Amino acid sequence: MEKIIILIMFFIVMVSIGVYCHRKATNVSDFVLGGRNVGPWLTAFAYGTTYFSAVIFIGYAGKFGWQFGVAATWIGIGNALIGSLLAWVVLGKRTRRMTNFLDAKTMPEFFEKRYNSKALKIVSALIIFIFLIPYSASVYTGLSYLFEMALGIPYIYCMIGMAVLTGLYLILGGYMATAINDFIQGIIMLAGIILVVIVVLNRPEVGGLIGGIDNLTKIGPQFSNVFGGNPRDLIGLIILTSLGTWGLPQMVHKFYAIKDDKAIRIGTVISTVFALIIAGGSYFLGSFAKLILNNKVPIDALTNKPNYDLIMPNMLNIALPDSNTLMSILMGIVVILVLSASMSTLSSLVLVSSSSLTLDFIKGIMFPKMQKDKQLLYIRIFCGIFVVASVIVALQKGTIVTLMSFSWGAIAGSFLAPFVYGLFWKGVTKVGVWAGFITGVGITLIGLILFLSPAFKLVPQFYRDLIIPPNVGAAAMLISLIVVPVVSIISKKMDKSYVNNVFTCLEDTKEGIKV
Repeated sequence: MEKIIILIMFFIVMVSIGVYCHRKATNVSDFVLGGRNVGPWLTAFAYGTTYFSAVIFIGYAGKFGWQFGVAATWIGIGNALIGSLLAWVVLGKRTRRMTNFLDAKTMPEFFEKRYNSKALKIVSALIIFIFLIPYSASVYTGLSYLFEMALGIPYIYCMIGMAVLTGLYLILGGYMATAINDFIQGIIMLAGIILVVIVVLNRPEVGGLIGGIDNLTKIGPQFSNVFGGNPRDLIGLIILTSLGTWGLPQMVHKFYAIKDDKAIRIGTVISTVFALIIAGGSYFLGSFAKLILNNKVPIDALTNKPNYDLIMPNMLNIALPDSNTLMSILMGIVVILVLSASMSTLSSLVLVSSSSLTLDFIKGIMFPKMQKDKQLLYIRIFCGIFVVASVIVALQKGTIVTLMSFSWGAIAGSFLAPFVYGLFWKGVTKVGVWAGFITGVGITLIGLILFLSPAFKLVPQFYRDLIIPPNVGAAAMLISLIVVPVVSIISKKMDKSYVNNVFTCLEDTKEGIKV
């Protein structure tokens, strides 16, 4: 009962904020970017809560905490240092200035105006809409597993309920509704993860930090080794989940909306601390699941096969039993923690994909003179369509790690190099950008086909490890970072005066002359 009461209160607050912000989301800029006037705290929390969802807490922390032991914590540290700190330092100011100067509201619009190519805008909009759906589905999947375990609500009803709630407050209030909700949700996430780590460490099966490490050593010395037993796969995961944020539209979108350079400096510190606590805490927590679950991966009742996505829900169900009122309340907080992380991620995914499809595809091709009120209406409609499509994919119950890796590999593999190089180097060409798109999507799709092929099990183990989804996603990003500059060097250069004009916005404090 305690968990249900906490959940209802949470729902009321989220929807109320959506209703409150509805009056302020009167045009496309307000709905998509919050008027480009969002402060450092809201932006930093929006970045962090978009970054970490049920995918990390349920899927990745469970599976890779189980696989690597305490060494999995390095993934969380990489997320904080590379995915947050460096991302803000390297991309923040330049992204804000250049997107504001180009009047780009979406990443596809940035590609169009930075590289003077409408075709790049159209294709990138399609990549975003198509490949963000599996990521959104992985969030629903992780969330529903926890709800089914903690509340006894069937998987499908959990998923539909979350989809309706997320769509409701986003469609009502747009970016500002998500930013305010993200701030509230971020506070819940910070409190929740700290409390759960303390409770789990004090479980008799764990026996405190030192006792837990000793007990992991008894299962296998590699699980208590801070450097892990498989550095190659660990590095692949760090690259995928950390460097990937640099090319994900839902992440860099936060820099479009922040109000000034001072806010970026403050937001950098807040975002890094947030990531260190949430990501580091989640992976650290997952490393002790073997002790709570007696070193047995939970069996999925439907498939009768081991399911890594059930590790964290089962672990929490044991650590936070209903029989203890205090633990039941804490379980309610954990449910809200994962729900908060997931809803903030979902709202960002939905907003980015629907705005890209509307502004960059529908308006860009079919109705170039579409009025602004119609644009806002279409964005809201596509918000709903995206949510429904994500739920349909999630109902297939794909593995969280596979869905997320497939999505991040394709999108970040396509956009990372063209976006980052485009902010710093005048020499990037249109052909180089196309090469980046083809590389990212191509490598990911080839890897996925091989991974799903019946012949996959016949491949020698060494090569099999290279084409598992996280490693393929990381490879797509790294190879694209090489392909884009190489192709740009040997291909036809862009008009020099056009490119120079784009870069005037980075000179001192000038805003430049709009292209």
